[in-house]
Amino acid sequence: MVPHVKRWITGVIAVPILFGIIVYGSEVAFAVLIIAVSLAGMQEYNQMAFGAGMSGEKAQTMVIALLILLTAVSGDFRLLSAVMSFAVMAVLILHLLRIRDREPDMSPVGKTILGLMYIPVLMSYFILIRKTPEGVLWIFFILVLAFSGDVAAYYVGKGMGKRKLLPHVSPGKTVEGTIGLVAGSIAGCLLFRQLFFPLLPVAHAVILGLVGSVTGQLGDLCESAFKRAAGVKDSGALLPGHGGILDRLDCLMFIAPFVYYYQALIIR
Repeated sequence: MVPHVKRWITGVIAVPILFGIIVYGSEVAFAVLIIAVSLAGMQEYNQMAFGAGMSGEKAQTMVIALLILLTAVSGDFRLLSAVMSFAVMAVLILHLLRIRDREPDMSPVGKTILGLMYIPVLMSYFILIRKTPEGVLWIFFILVLAFSGDVAAYYVGKGMGKRKLLPHVSPGKTVEGTIGLVAGSIAGCLLFRQLFFPLLPVAHAVILGLVGSVTGQLGDLCESAFKRAAGVKDSGALLPGHGGILDRLDCLMFIAPFVYYYQALIIR
């Protein structure tokens, strides 16, 4: 089957489910969704970082990731900061206890802490955003920002892309596709603002679309660097036509914290 057809089929199935949970589900139901996809992404990261099979590091990341995400449900930043701080300490201590008659290798510790900061911490912002006033609108705004840009980048890049952006990291991305990404995100944000979010000033919608699209692109490139280092094309195969969960979350994980702090510190 043609790859882009698989992409659309997956979208047709997934989008109504996502829409239903965001609009009609409670904060708890939405948090359960975020926790589920985050743990799936954590599993994919573990496969890339630590290889096949079980290991202490994999078990640690899954347990601590779940704890971080559950703490985010409380909405208490002090408690969340405490959990993240003690998680770093716990990872270091547990690694220390495993050192026997060999030179210490701290690379597993770095991979473990990076994975925890990368996936559950960044994904927890979706849970926090859902708790804010107009949280549902902000969740949809982020999705529109990301996916309108993604669609524009895909087709502009396919039809007009010539200059490679970062060929050693992501050979398929082009400068022209990135321009399409930014334009598509801004257009999507403005359209969403006009139809559903009129209280959001136009200038803020443009800034969020512009900076958010670039931020999301950087998140995409960072995940591509992970895949290149691991020697894999996709982070997984859970989503036909899209790859793995991380292949869909990569830009969203970078956009969500930016939007959260922008609306909390600048708009309000």
